[in-house]
Amino acid sequence: MRFATIGTSWITDAFIEGAKIAGGLELAAVYSRSEETGKNFSAKYGNVPVFTDLERLAKSDIIDAVYIASPNVYHYPQSRLFLENGKHVLCEKPATVTPKQMEELIELANKNNLVYMEAIMMRYLPARKTVHQALGKLGNIHTARFDFSQLSSKYPEYKAGSLPNIFNPAMATGCLMDLGIYCVYAAVDFFGHPKKITATSGFLKSGADGYGTAIFDYDDKQVTLTYSKLGQSYLGSEILGDKGTLKINSISRLSGITLIENTDSGQQTTQLVGDIPKPELMSGEAAAFRKFASNPDGFKGKIEEAARQALMVSEIMEKIRKMAGINFPAEISLIK
Repeated sequence: MRFATIGTSWITDAFIEGAKIAGGLELAAVYSRSEETGKNFSAKYGNVPVFTDLERLAKSDIIDAVYIASPNVYHYPQSRLFLENGKHVLCEKPATVTPKQMEELIELANKNNLVYMEAIMMRYLPARKTVHQALGKLGNIHTARFDFSQLSSKYPEYKAGSLPNIFNPAMATGCLMDLGIYCVYAAVDFFGHPKKITATSGFLKSGADGYGTAIFDYDDKQVTLTYSKLGQSYLGSEILGDKGTLKINSISRLSGITLIENTDSGQQTTQLVGDIPKPELMSGEAAAFRKFASNPDGFKGKIEEAARQALMVSEIMEKIRKMAGINFPAEISLIK
């Protein structure tokens, strides 16, 4: 499958490397607003064609699909453009700003027999199955804590007076959309839709949320989500049951996973998953995208399952934003 990329940051590099590992994917074009930037990026990958006109790229017959890694605010219109032109779309998280946008694009993809997929690497890793299997060894689970707190490399730039995209509400970014979404995905994937949500956030002067907390209440358990771009945590995440505990060093990568089981003779510790290199992490979603796009009818059930979960996460993210007071100007201008 021939694909193009939108975005020239490190995450696009990682996806291209992941696509190589996955196999069956060929980088056929790159897009950049700057021709010079596009050419410099393309030179790393055999000087594939560079486009500076998105519409021209969307209509081009040299690609079958696109990987979108632009700022969040552009995800919806860019995804829509490519779906309207018969191209499969893999879009970085969050794939849309609002659930209404997500719903619209899912319907458009179904209508055109195309794949529209949110790039959330944890969902397509073997470690995900490992976690689900391990949950059955924990006994009654009443408490879980999912954390993704990572000091942003852009924070010094922000403190120096600049306004990086990640801290600019006009780009529909901030901590929840960038890091918190992984915690939401984990809670939804492992435990389903919560009965009650409570959320608060802390804000920078730019108006972007820099950190936040959400509490998900279920009938039999409580899950606490914490996320920050203003500091680095080293504790990781935990799922606690009366028969054991599952420690997860990285909730976004589902790596560094340890099972600690309570036994009559004490505790038994088993490492289930070690560290995973970034390209390998992204190879899972690349492989799934290729499989789904090569046979949308054959993988209809899995495509629909992924879409349902993505929509559920988007709906929960919107509830958290409203409760925590996170607002984006883009929400109004991008909804048709």
